[in-house]
Amino acid sequence: MSGEEDWEELLKDHPVFSFPRSVSGPRGKGEDCLNLSLSSLPDFVDLDPVDDKPTPSGRRQVVAIKDADLIVAAGSEVRITSLGETKGARGSSQKSYKILHTPNIQFEIHQIVLNPNGKLLAVAGAFQVAVIVLPRTGFNKLVTATVDCKSIQIGQYYHAQDTSAPIAKIDWHPWGQGGSTLLVMTVDGKLREYDISSDADEPQQTLSFVSDKKKGSFDAEDAAEREVASFAFGKGRADWGPLTVYATMRSGDIYAICPYMPRNASVPSTYVHALECYVAAKQEFLSNSRRGDSASSDSLTTLYDYQRKYVNALLKQLPPGTAWPATTRLVPMHPPATIKNTPARQGPFLLQPSPRNLAGSEGGDATDIVYLSFGDDAAEESDGETERLGLVLVSFQDGKVDLYLDVEKVEARWETKQQTSNELPMLATYESIDLGIVSTLQNASTSQRGQSLLELVQGNHPVFLNDPIHDDTIYVYHAFGVHVLQLEPLLKGLAIALRDTNDDAKSDAGSLEATLEKVAQTDVLPILLTFSVEQQSSSPVVGVAVPNDVYLTYSIFILTSAMRMSVFPLNLRSETPYAPDPEPSTSQATPAILPAPPTPVPTAGRSDPPKVLPAPPEGPPAYVSLLEKEPFKIPPAIARPTGLPGNPRLSLPNNPNVTKGEFMLTPDTLRYLGTVVEHFSAQIHDVQLAHRAAEVRASLQEQEFKRQRDKCAEMLETARRLGGAGQAQAARIARVQETQRALLARLDRTLQGLMAKASPELSENETKWFEELRRMKAEVVGAGKFDDRSLVARAKLLRREVDRLLPHLKELREKEEARKRNAAESREALGLSQAFELGKRSTEERTRISLMEAEILRLANILDVTLGRPPTAQAQNGEAKDK
Repeated sequence: MSGEEDWEELLKDHPVFSFPRSVSGPRGKGEDCLNLSLSSLPDFVDLDPVDDKPTPSGRRQVVAIKDADLIVAAGSEVRITSLGETKGARGSSQKSYKILHTPNIQFEIHQIVLNPNGKLLAVAGAFQVAVIVLPRTGFNKLVTATVDCKSIQIGQYYHAQDTSAPIAKIDWHPWGQGGSTLLVMTVDGKLREYDISSDADEPQQTLSFVSDKKKGSFDAEDAAEREVASFAFGKGRADWGPLTVYATMRSGDIYAICPYMPRNASVPSTYVHALECYVAAKQEFLSNSRRGDSASSDSLTTLYDYQRKYVNALLKQLPPGTAWPATTRLVPMHPPATIKNTPARQGPFLLQPSPRNLAGSEGGDATDIVYLSFGDDAAEESDGETERLGLVLVSFQDGKVDLYLDVEKVEARWETKQQTSNELPMLATYESIDLGIVSTLQNASTSQRGQSLLELVQGNHPVFLNDPIHDDTIYVYHAFGVHVLQLEPLLKGLAIALRDTNDDAKSDAGSLEATLEKVAQTDVLPILLTFSVEQQSSSPVVGVAVPNDVYLTYSIFILTSAMRMSVFPLNLRSETPYAPDPEPSTSQATPAILPAPPTPVPTAGRSDPPKVLPAPPEGPPAYVSLLEKEPFKIPPAIARPTGLPGNPRLSLPNNPNVTKGEFMLTPDTLRYLGTVVEHFSAQIHDVQLAHRAAEVRASLQEQEFKRQRDKCAEMLETARRLGGAGQAQAARIARVQETQRALLARLDRTLQGLMAKASPELSENETKWFEELRRMKAEVVGAGKFDDRSLVARAKLLRREVDRLLPHLKELREKEEARKRNAAESREALGLSQAFELGKRSTEERTRISLMEAEILRLANILDVTLGRPPTAQAQNGEAKDK
């Protein structure tokens, strides 16, 4: 049984996905209120601070996976169940869940977010926020249906009042100390930071993305330009990216605030050193290129001075032992207090060129933003062109996703009396992705009341979800289904374009633009559709989760508002940097030949040159393969690198007519069936072509295998023949060596006979040499056994004397060292005037001793008496030897 069938069967009819009381209870509004239709559209658009309806409006994320536990929010309840036990359960009666008993939470839960360490769960409604302390492992063994958990209401003064602004998004900061820093963004542009470990009522810091209105002034801005839709954290490795917060307005405008650091943060030590090098390089570049406008250079100098002060304040908080290049570790830090100015709001960003609207759409409000950075880990091992490439994605209600390139990184700026620069930051618009929502609603006919189904876009709220394993995969879930955005082709294309531009020294903007036009776009794959053409309604997706646990299958869990769970298994890919592939040969395709043997790498510690096989002779190759040089690529029709199906699965709202056994065939149904059949027919044709190509390839590989097997047999036979000839050669060499040894012995005997005949007696020189050897032996060894004048006996005597005097000398040395230490301590105890007098007298005595030594040496020279070296010279020589 595959993983997909496993989870689909296990989670089907699981009680954890039962409807809350606000829907299925006696006073519930029924399941129809959870579907997006023209009749329920006002409930999706309007927000009532007094009565928060169960309608899944706005941003929704009610599913989370902690290790092997599945957490689901249903109404005001938070349910938790163990996927491990669910997998072991056979019947539906054995499947169970626990309810987290949290009396403080009496509101409809819209969002749940796990903190980085998985111990805290932040829950948010339309206007209120709370944090739940999750139970420890083993909660499922309790007999009771509820588990008592501690819950904390967050910012009651700011988020629990009737006049409170609606909540746009909540998220945990990745650098919060202990994972306790919670950020709450409200639609009025206030981003509040709460530290759960210290104070849950008052925010530690507050950032404002919307400027305050001046009293008595006229403001021509649209309301959508002053309402925040979502926010995201920046990323980077050696810049201001991790200290940047991006926010998007409903109008699509993007703002950023930098620098921002939590009040109690845990920052990697290597990042602080990298940021220091980045700021220093900026200052050095500015000092070397101070030309032209002096006003702009002065403003940059002031800005970089502020940045230098900020970085220096961070460096002072680093503990000892974290100097570069020490191993990185998390260091507790606080925002520097040396700069009193508040960080400036930067924006709105200039989007160049302006993003295009979708065909047939008048545009919609922005709903979410995400920042992606690539090459952070791989860049340490390989220098890729996408090392500092940042991408910004913004989703809109009509299903449009704008993809921007962050070519100009945001830098830290502060509010000053003097405006440092009037230039706005810029994002390069690369493409606008269409999720197909508008075209789907246009193809459907209008409602019975004559209203256009395009009005359903107002209740749509697309949300991004990053894949926890693959950074180049983004999931977008919305009211009409789920789409997967694959950025891998885009990143590889950008890497090739940047490489070609860097290699060509004469390249200009035109060549770069022409190269970028050839770059592949983002792959968009729909995996789940929830819009019913027959019912003209949709079951919005309210939660998506991808587990990152070794004990769970790598899959994606999707929950709709009808509490129906869909699971898709995913495939793991190799983690490789986005380096461009090697360029293919410009010549025509020719049959592949056997590759040359690899050059061996020399082993460390050996200086011998590597032994390389001789190059093959010129001419035709010894073996020609039937296969091409390029490896066989699986056709796209049957290749599923992500493991997701080629056709989206349907998860439609419950149809009451189907339950009654009635089915009505409408023109919309026929058109939909025709479209699906046409799509399936095209896919079947592509699969047939791919099957034929695979069969041809398999047949070719079988023929090549037979040819290689025959060639190997021929090579083995040749090796056997060479081996037989080699044995004969080895026997012949052995006979030659034996004959050579016999000739050498005969030559030695002949030479000795000739020497005996030429000089039978020793010569005079040889006689003197042997006598000298006997004399030296007697001097060294001695004439007899008890000769005490030999060098061996005298050496033994000297060794005994040294062994006898050595302990006494060591004791004297220790006494002298103790005396010197006592003298040094006594000198340290002396006062300044006493030390000066002692030094003066010591100098005088040293002068007198030097004069006396000179007089004694002069008298000894006159009397022709040999004296040893003076004591002062001996002391200086001893000190030199000690050093």
